[in-house]
Amino acid sequence: MTSAMPRTRVKICGITRVEDALAAARAGADAIGFVLWPGSPRMVAFERAREIAATLPPFVTVVGLFVDPVPDYVRAALAAVPLDLLQFHGAEPADLCRSFGRPYLKAVPVGANATEVDLLEYATRYPDACGVLFDAPASGGLPGGTGQTFDWQRLPRNLPRPLVLSGGLNAGNVGDAIRRMRPWAVDVSSGVEAIGADGRTIRGSKDSARIAAFIEEVRNADDRSSV
Repeated sequence: MTSAMPRTRVKICGITRVEDALAAARAGADAIGFVLWPGSPRMVAFERAREIAATLPPFVTVVGLFVDPVPDYVRAALAAVPLDLLQFHGAEPADLCRSFGRPYLKAVPVGANATEVDLLEYATRYPDACGVLFDAPASGGLPGGTGQTFDWQRLPRNLPRPLVLSGGLNAGNVGDAIRRMRPWAVDVSSGVEAIGADGRTIRGSKDSARIAAFIEEVRNADDRSSV
């Protein structure tokens, strides 16, 4: 029998409603994410984010996602919303990311031509990040939450910081992703959103059953990996 792997943490991102935050917490999510970038259809106002965060039970991490923000905007968010962790999804330099007195994640887009060396070099620019999040490249004007996947096998194996895997994850593929990559955490948004009558996801509205199914598949993968 092999030694047990640590359980995979789960973040549900793009939360805009109290009921979705509570559904995530009840299903066992470790973190929820607020998109605080005005260019996203999942953008949530500071006041609304604060109201949602106030309903959460203990030990659920609150993450604020930014894209190339000016420093004053991040400071305003921190003053208004009880953010535990910052997530930067643009081309922010490390000195900006570390300047707010909060732990931070740095997102790295995995483009079609990126090599393992390229990705590792990018990640090493952020030595004090608490984790490195790999995501699909920007699409349709959005830097994340596009529902697109990428080739996980291209990720560097000797990352200096914990791996957070994102990009097109859902209940159907997250187990395979965990077994292949053994990330510290997985981050999902579109993969747990509600489906409208036209068959498309409703950006910003989550489906409690899809959240539960996603987290169940994460736990199943963890159990198989520990045997």
